[in-house]
Amino acid sequence: MRLGGRLAAAIEVLDDMEARKRPLSVALRDWGSNHRFAGSGDRSAIGNLAYDALRLASSSAWLAGENSSAAKVLGGVFRLQGMTPEQLKQTLDGDKFAPDLPSDAVLQKLHKGDLALADAHVRADIPEWLVPSFEANFADEWEAEAQAFATRPALDMRVNTLKSSQGKVAKALQGAKPTDIARHGLRIPAVLGDRRHPNVMAEAAYQQGKFEVQDQGSQIVADLVFAQPGEQVLDFCAGAGGKTLALAAAMENKGQIHAWDADKTRLAPIHERLKRAGVRNAQVHDAHSEPTHLHGKMDRVVLDAPCSGSGTWRRRPDTKWKLTPEQLEQRVEEQEAVLAAARNYPRVGGFLVYITCSVLPEENENQVYAFLEANPEYELLSAGEVWQDLFGFDKRTPWSSDMKTITLTPASTGTDGFFFAVMERRK
Repeated sequence: MRLGGRLAAAIEVLDDMEARKRPLSVALRDWGSNHRFAGSGDRSAIGNLAYDALRLASSSAWLAGENSSAAKVLGGVFRLQGMTPEQLKQTLDGDKFAPDLPSDAVLQKLHKGDLALADAHVRADIPEWLVPSFEANFADEWEAEAQAFATRPALDMRVNTLKSSQGKVAKALQGAKPTDIARHGLRIPAVLGDRRHPNVMAEAAYQQGKFEVQDQGSQIVADLVFAQPGEQVLDFCAGAGGKTLALAAAMENKGQIHAWDADKTRLAPIHERLKRAGVRNAQVHDAHSEPTHLHGKMDRVVLDAPCSGSGTWRRRPDTKWKLTPEQLEQRVEEQEAVLAAARNYPRVGGFLVYITCSVLPEENENQVYAFLEANPEYELLSAGEVWQDLFGFDKRTPWSSDMKTITLTPASTGTDGFFFAVMERRK
């Protein structure tokens, strides 16, 4: 397919997503199924166009003066893929599958329009109702922090030290370099234009369990858990097992990791992943019943709580625009419930680690301090000190108002957004 057909397809996908109120990934998948002539390169390029459009949806619509899928797609082409209006028109000349273009004036605004007069939430490309949350978390830097979520993400991998080393896996993966913070990570930088990341899961090293695809932020918070060989650890909302695998490697396959999740569908992939990674110290508990027999016995309990997913907006920009106050309120209630359940598992002197892939204070600091007020047997420790011990402060550092809790962001640490806090059970 030429660029004109790809642009038309991306516009069609966005219109379908909006009309049928479904995730972008599903709309893209169905478009591919219904257009078998499109090769993998075409589907990847169309995906890039659609995701870029949603990353900058608010500001592109403002510049164009219309909230159309076409304006959003063209905004992404100019502002994230580096094409000029002149190059676009030349490329589309004679392409019968190309969509109709807006006026030259609109094209120029989408290319280099001035957003100075736009409202702050438009410049930041976030929903207006979330501005107070970003201001509360990032003060005067909230707009720059929000804008960083409108960029393309890198491809990160965690080397499985149970089977290989960072250097050996890097040699097997072209373009992969050590991450700047995570101790066992590799990174392939964000791609430009219509290019795509390599399919690293087709590599022999992946099939052999020598690495996992995992954002550097997720690797960092798993490191901050500071799990030690021989300990008893509970991964309370284990999901597909990404952090379970990282903890097993940190523990050198010694001790015991108990993995549990209330959702059996989310938990299902963990079995094959544990086998491929060579993990021998993990026990997966039945999703149908909470493992209450472990109450008071765990050295560390990792609670990767259900959340809005605001920290993953670079990878899933459609969720940024679909999030509602009611959905956020529901997530907060779910977090309160899982915190109340997880508090029973650490032994006296053990640790409860609270993690989200969110940057919203309603789900993060607010939850932690409300929990501490209701559970005086727990004391908040300094996550910043753990960070200093593991990574030092000579690299990029996370947000932390008091060195107690920390927040990772694309702007501050070059990662997805994550929140981390650790509490010790004193009695």
